[in-house]
Amino acid sequence: MTTNAPQDKLIVILGPTATGKTRLAVRIAKELRTSIVSGDSMLVYRGLDIGSAKPDEAERGGVRHALIDCLDPADESFNAADFQQLAAEEIHVVNQSGSIPILAGGTGLYVKALLEGYRFNKNREDGDYRALLERLAKKHGKSYIHKMLEEVDPEAAARLHVNDFRRVVRALEVCRMGQERISQDKQEDGLVYDACVIGLRSDRKILYERIEKRVDAMISAGLEEEVRRLLAGGVSRSARAMQGIGYKEMAAYIDGELSLAEAVENIKKATRHFAKRQFTWYRKMPYIQWIEIDKLSFEETVEKSLGIIKRAFY
Repeated sequence: MTTNAPQDKLIVILGPTATGKTRLAVRIAKELRTSIVSGDSMLVYRGLDIGSAKPDEAERGGVRHALIDCLDPADESFNAADFQQLAAEEIHVVNQSGSIPILAGGTGLYVKALLEGYRFNKNREDGDYRALLERLAKKHGKSYIHKMLEEVDPEAAARLHVNDFRRVVRALEVCRMGQERISQDKQEDGLVYDACVIGLRSDRKILYERIEKRVDAMISAGLEEEVRRLLAGGVSRSARAMQGIGYKEMAAYIDGELSLAEAVENIKKATRHFAKRQFTWYRKMPYIQWIEIDKLSFEETVEKSLGIIKRAFY
């Protein structure tokens, strides 16, 4: 008779942007003497600090953070499948050491894929085909490319918005190269981790005010100079790293396509939309235990989070 290996344990702190996930994760990591795994798709890139709201050394508080500053933004890309593999390796190592790691981040697909064990296809990228699709999009519009996907994979087309151009292109590329569909099938029912998933939730109006302040702080901290430095250092506007919110808008300003005021407003608008998309992902994750943060002090949020974690594991 065989028995299944025990699941690795994992604490997850998620929520929309600007809800204080990093600060909370660091505090809890100190309390539990453990480490953090970043669940953010942009923090992996070196040099993308201000626009990604990457915690600096002081904010990390001496806590080890995995999956931060590990890729070159000029020529390396990162996706949900990469994250799933690297995060799983880190989580297992920390569990083997006798600790429970904390996954902190808000990229919904990444976190959901990790927790639920999505299987992703392994097809490589086809640069020539992507370039062709980009030329067609410039000539005929993004809806033209989306209709191409609708013809070969209507299920993927229904799932992907016409403006989610990168993933629409990837879906077409997968069909072309392997006649496969982008797979987000679950490995098994339930979660693949013994996970305690905590969500930080804020009233939308208050959240949007936080987003406005965060973007203004990024501009004051030197986001324009950061993007100029990246471009001068060989990171092209078409690089995966430069598709992040804040970077693509500021690059458009630097190239004279927008005024600074327009770029800043576009960043705020895109961040608000990103927060909405995050909530869309979270609605598909019924195992999240939500904490309403608006009426709680930080210390009260810490205590409530620790209570949830202790009930789950201790």
